[in-house]
Amino acid sequence: MELERGWGSASRSACPERDDPAPGEALAWTAVRPSCLTTRNELVTCHGVDAVAQALADPIRRDILRMLCRRDHTAGELDGAFAVSRPAVSRHLRVLREAGLVRDTLRGRHREYQLVAAALDELEAYLQALRAPAIDWERRFAALETEVYRVRNQRRGAARPAAAVNTMTSPKTKKESA
Repeated sequence: MELERGWGSASRSACPERDDPAPGEALAWTAVRPSCLTTRNELVTCHGVDAVAQALADPIRRDILRMLCRRDHTAGELDGAFAVSRPAVSRHLRVLREAGLVRDTLRGRHREYQLVAAALDELEAYLQALRAPAIDWERRFAALETEVYRVRNQRRGAARPAAAVNTMTSPKTKKESA
């Protein structure tokens, strides 16, 4: 890890261009974290889901997708529908294209964009997994209820023959005693 000599972090964030220390403030060595250390856990990161979710995060991109679900549009048609500059719409289309949500085809001098609904499948599966309980409690409770009834009937069945034997022997003992 690199070390950088500078002023305390609070004073640097308050006034980054300052060269001289404040009264009573001393120089300190602060750790500088290289940007390459900021990594993502590749085992739990869903790149497709992340890209689609980031693309859907912007309201203009969601509106573009709503327009494209009805029919294909050229970049000029999409540009005219929003109160942002042409380069801004172009950047939104690029983000959507890189996420796999739209496909562009060159038709003469115009680029036509169409929705790729299949790109949403991975996100839908992820959201469905979040909505569905990890354990199917309804099925488990039904199985438990069935088991309770089975054991109850089994115990009643085992108790009946013993009761029947007692009732059969009881009258004989009464007759013998009389």
